[in-house]
Amino acid sequence: MLKMKKLFSLTLVSMLMMTMMAGCGTKPAEQPGAGGGTPAKPEAGASTIEAIKKRGKLVAGVKYDTKLFGLKDPGTGKVEGFDIDMAKRLAKSILGDETKVELKEVTSKTRIPMLQNGEIDIIIATMTINEERKQQVDFTDVYFKAGQSLLVKKGSAIQSIADLKKGSKVMAVKGSTSAVNIRAKAPEATVLEFDNYQDAFTALKAGQGDALTTDNAILLGMVKQDPNFQLAGGNFTDEPYGMAIKKGDSEFVAYVNKFLKDMNASGEYDKLYEQWFGEKPAK
Repeated sequence: MLKMKKLFSLTLVSMLMMTMMAGCGTKPAEQPGAGGGTPAKPEAGASTIEAIKKRGKLVAGVKYDTKLFGLKDPGTGKVEGFDIDMAKRLAKSILGDETKVELKEVTSKTRIPMLQNGEIDIIIATMTINEERKQQVDFTDVYFKAGQSLLVKKGSAIQSIADLKKGSKVMAVKGSTSAVNIRAKAPEATVLEFDNYQDAFTALKAGQGDALTTDNAILLGMVKQDPNFQLAGGNFTDEPYGMAIKKGDSEFVAYVNKFLKDMNASGEYDKLYEQWFGEKPAK
């Protein structure tokens, strides 16, 4: 009997040791994102605003290739533009300091996945509000009104969208509403898609196509980069920009909407708009 009790005790000790070893084998804690950045994803049950305050910074998805909205200077590494300043003002509203913002590069193709997987808190990146995107994200109120147009070289035979016939080549950006719209408006034209606006503009300057299409405000930034190009034919769509927030996060949407209303009421929005676009916004 004593022998059986001893055997039982040894078995129990062995089982306890195995359990402890299994516990030690759990996966290691997650490391910060590439470059030492802190993941934007909030803890379970925490609101986005609580997560931002706990982290001590807002993580905003912005463009790095769009002059006037978000453009990175290759020499200084600094990103500047209207969207960048809006992100800074939002950080100031939440945290009391506009420098407490991390700017993460997004493209038209990557911005929604990055928001959905928690890499960023908000998209502030020339994003047009439309029904398809509303199925994937929640939008704030409109913060910028744009319209799709065409960019051509001065002296081009293309003066409007009606001139885009069979054989015409038009540059657009992957994942943008512009690529969808131009196929509907000029079905005979060939659409060449690029990863970002700078690649598309470089291709246009190299003579790989006849026109580049996106929102007029973005195209005006390209004209400032190279005055040998001009807009043609006016706007042929309405492109209302919204800031995008993770689906179902109504608290954060309400907060940002109030922030936008306060910006308008104080005159700060008009000031920023005029700084970047040289004129007051149409009311």
